[in-house]
Amino acid sequence: MTVFLRNVRPWGEAASDVTLEDGVIASVKPVRADTAAADQAPTGAGVVEGNGRILLPSFSDVHVHLDSNRIGLPFRPHTGAPGVWGMMLNDRQNWRNAEASVADRATACLGAMIERGTTRVRTYVQVDVDAGLERFEGVLAAREAHRNRADVEVIAFPQAGLLREGGSAEVLEEALKLGADVVGGIDPCSLDRDPVKHLDIVFGLAEKYGVPVDIHLHEPDQLGLFSAQLILERTKALGMQGLVTISHGYGLADLPAGQLQELIDEFAALDISMATIAPAGQPLPLQQLAAARVRVGLGQDGQRDYWSPYGNADMLDRTWQLAFTSRFRADELIEHCVAVATVGGASVMNPQAPRLASVADRPGLNAGDPAELVLVEGDTVTAAVMDRLPGRTVLHSGQVVADGLELV
Repeated sequence: MTVFLRNVRPWGEAASDVTLEDGVIASVKPVRADTAAADQAPTGAGVVEGNGRILLPSFSDVHVHLDSNRIGLPFRPHTGAPGVWGMMLNDRQNWRNAEASVADRATACLGAMIERGTTRVRTYVQVDVDAGLERFEGVLAAREAHRNRADVEVIAFPQAGLLREGGSAEVLEEALKLGADVVGGIDPCSLDRDPVKHLDIVFGLAEKYGVPVDIHLHEPDQLGLFSAQLILERTKALGMQGLVTISHGYGLADLPAGQLQELIDEFAALDISMATIAPAGQPLPLQQLAAARVRVGLGQDGQRDYWSPYGNADMLDRTWQLAFTSRFRADELIEHCVAVATVGGASVMNPQAPRLASVADRPGLNAGDPAELVLVEGDTVTAAVMDRLPGRTVLHSGQVVADGLELV
């Protein structure tokens, strides 16, 4: 089916009419003042009235935990203890008592994300000796419920580590046998205290099942650098260039300038991508990463779950947070945050997709690009980030899937 977007502003620029065919952008043409609006749409095309709204690539949430979210449920006091292990135990003590099942919560949250403009998702699912595959199966059900509205990759994630509890690696492998798209890892030094064995398991499973790797790295400063170097070694040894993501990387931003630039250059050489959630504290060096053409995406992490009361299913809101925590004020840099949240994340999920080449790069809206799109209100892209207005229309594979913050 052909879809015609009338009077939209790609990346906030001049008004254009955009034609979508077979799930891709077929043409982008300036609005012609001398032609009647009705005559510009291809015969038989479905018409979406842009009304001068800004056209952007749809959002890509590449770091979210759908299995733990409590979006839409009664707000509860935060009861987590400090640290990854303490937070994990708090989640373990409470998740089965939620007012709705994992499948229902994940389905509702994913729907809310789509309504707000996200059509590409990479979600972690906790698989361990406590949950087994229960949470994994719940998220698969959510993906199936929205199969025509979003592309969803599922990461089998050992939130409790792989070495602290017997049987952890076996549960992780079982999830891969059942179709997990990515294998996860976490803090190989500080959580499992045996980084070589932890990473051997993770990369061994990745090689065995032919899947990418995504590793949570909360470790600070030099410890984080050490773990990153071990990840680099395995990526190179196994020829997994383009198939490894480091998420968070909190401590890397605290490295001395020389060490940080050397590490970024190594990431670029092995095509290792990064995912951030725009945390408080020292931000990722987005400008340096873009200059090196390192793929970087954005995600919401947990959402009002047993780890944190934050999160609202809105990637435009998280884009504001990325700009704010990065201390950006210039329009070009705030727009770069939008690029990270949209096409940046798409390139994390698919290393063959266009990647950002600089902070001024604005790909994703040219003929031949996937018709994964969102229309937002605003005078400029920066204004859209600041105001985060509800007048949005979301398209997946060239079809409208949500409008006015409601699923179609």
